[in-house]
Amino acid sequence: MRARKIPNLLMAIFMSIPMLSFSSTAQKPEETFLKPYTAVYSTIWKKGISLKVEGKQTLSKQDNDSWKFTFTADSLIASLNESSVFYVKDHQIVPTKYKYKSSALGKKRSATLTFDWENNFVRNDVKDKPWNLSINPGTLDKLSIQLQVRQDLKLGKNDFEYQIADGGYIKTWRFKRDKMETINTKLGRVSAIKIIRTDNLEKGKKTSFWFVPSLDYLLVKLEHEEDGESYHLDIDSLK
Repeated sequence: MRARKIPNLLMAIFMSIPMLSFSSTAQKPEETFLKPYTAVYSTIWKKGISLKVEGKQTLSKQDNDSWKFTFTADSLIASLNESSVFYVKDHQIVPTKYKYKSSALGKKRSATLTFDWENNFVRNDVKDKPWNLSINPGTLDKLSIQLQVRQDLKLGKNDFEYQIADGGYIKTWRFKRDKMETINTKLGRVSAIKIIRTDNLEKGKKTSFWFVPSLDYLLVKLEHEEDGESYHLDIDSLK
């Protein structure tokens, strides 16, 4: 097992992408946004051996009209800590700061992205070498995108395209709604909307997500296949 793949796997599992329709003129963005919560997930990654990982995801409201979305995960050989601070404007998540820290078999990585929306650039602090990258309005970090997908599902959308600031580049991620399915979870039997990521299908990757409208469009299940390996994510608890 190559150590460099562990952080990316942990992030991808919890990235880390349900149908009621709301009118943007009838309700304020703050009234249609997601509710604060803490969810615990577990996953099994299979590639010759099985690696079990547990992660906690938390969405909390801050004092200054901003939100904080965090994810932490730990195993015997790897750990990951991500956070995104943002505010909501016209149903759009506007990130202000993203932080990433990981450790795998003694190898550590960290990065901080600071978004400057007055000048439309993001400052990247990686290995103490800061530099700027131009961005367009609506650009997200790779953690908050999960919340934007949930918010857009909540507004009745079926196809989704996002620009993501990641690794010194602006990347385009695309998703589409597939179908409603009834699935078994540790929270009980639920009706979920299946979402498929479509921008990387030509690379032989297949990623599906299940979001539950009755749980505020919470992600409860994920399946991923790539190059002979796979992992399955399932929710353990919610509060």
